[in-house]
Amino acid sequence: MSKTRAVIPGSFDPITYGHLDIIERSADRFDEIHVCVLKNSSKGGTFDSEERIDLIKDSVQHLSNVEVHHFNGLLVDFCDQVGAKTIIRGLRAVSDFEYELRLTSMNKKLNSDIETMYMMTSTKYSFISSSIVKEVAAYKADISAFVPPHVEKALKDKFDV
Repeated sequence: MSKTRAVIPGSFDPITYGHLDIIERSADRFDEIHVCVLKNSSKGGTFDSEERIDLIKDSVQHLSNVEVHHFNGLLVDFCDQVGAKTIIRGLRAVSDFEYELRLTSMNKKLNSDIETMYMMTSTKYSFISSSIVKEVAAYKADISAFVPPHVEKALKDKFDV
C-alpha cells in the first residue's frame, strides 16, 4: 500500500500558531507531510530560509510524520520530487481564496495529477498572519498568543526588543 503524501507550502516568515494548526490537522490525515519553505518574490523576508526551517522544525518536532524542506522552483516540481499528489493550503478568510484559486489553477495547468485541498484555519487563528505578527513584535507588544515561545524569542532577537 502506498503512502499518502501532502505538501504544505508557504513562506513561513515566521511560522505562527495558524500555520501549526494546519500542519497538525494535516498530519492526522496523511502518512507524510512535507512542509516546504518557498521563496515568495513579492515578500521581503525577516528570516532567511535556514532560520525559517529551524523555527519550523522546532515547532513540529512532536509530529513524527512531518518533514521540513526548502525549495527554489515550482511547487509542482517539489511535489514530484517528494512523491506528493496533494497540496494543502490554509485559508483564513474569503479574501485569501481569490489568490489561492489563481495559484491552484496554475499548478493544475502545470501538473494535472496534483490536487489542492483547502483547509480553513481554526477561528481562533483566523486573524493571524506572519506580517501582522512581525509588525506587532517590532513595536514590542506581546505576541505569545500568536507564535510558539522559540519563535517569539527569535522575533525579539531579530527586532532587538
